[in-house]
Amino acid sequence: MEWTGEAIILGTRKHGETSVILEVMTLERGRHLGLVRGGRSRRLQPMLQPGNAVHVTWRARLTDHLGHFSVEPVKSRAAALMESAVGIHGVQHLAGLLRLLPERDAHATLYDALSIVLDHMDTPAVAAALMARFELEMLTELGFGLDLSQCAATGATRDLIWVSPKSGRAVSREAGAPYATKLLPLPGFLSHREGANAPPSADADDLRDAFRLTGFFLDRHVFAPRGIIWPAAREGFVEACRRVRAETG
Repeated sequence: MEWTGEAIILGTRKHGETSVILEVMTLERGRHLGLVRGGRSRRLQPMLQPGNAVHVTWRARLTDHLGHFSVEPVKSRAAALMESAVGIHGVQHLAGLLRLLPERDAHATLYDALSIVLDHMDTPAVAAALMARFELEMLTELGFGLDLSQCAATGATRDLIWVSPKSGRAVSREAGAPYATKLLPLPGFLSHREGANAPPSADADDLRDAFRLTGFFLDRHVFAPRGIIWPAAREGFVEACRRVRAETG
């Protein structure tokens, strides 16, 4: 068995004296693992860092075997990511989210979004907004997508400013007014989906509300049922972005 394609590195773990088991996210085959012989060498180790884009060839005798990767560089991001707390926590959180997915299950939308978030880590305000969108897409890919297209009560498609914590559906300003204290705020950049992968515009309040929204549903549908402790990398990323915004005004 053999296939080739581009991939983004999520992480590695040691295997024997000189090799590593490489974990990547691919466009057509989702999250995939394979052995890289000599992966701890001076030549390969810098390439096999989280966030880097690579071209991989996977080979195995049978489809369900771990198999072996051969790897060639495509785009190096790791060095830049490691220069800031935003980058370090961000790439760790993205990898942690993607590990919620089954292995070898294609998620093309998430692959594209992953690349876009990583490419904007040097602009924390944009990276934070893209990360919130990524979490929203993760909920969809895991089968718990929110319906932000129209008001759950009236069917209206405009002035959607809340989300029902019970149904995960948007609620308009007028319909939700009597229940405002029980609803979750919906930031505009999450509900306006045209050009969803373009750098969004979001202020500090928008970002706070966005992570509160996605965090609520991730905890309810994913973390709590699986007994997963709230990811420290997520908290670190959000705090690092907030700190940069406070320092730069």
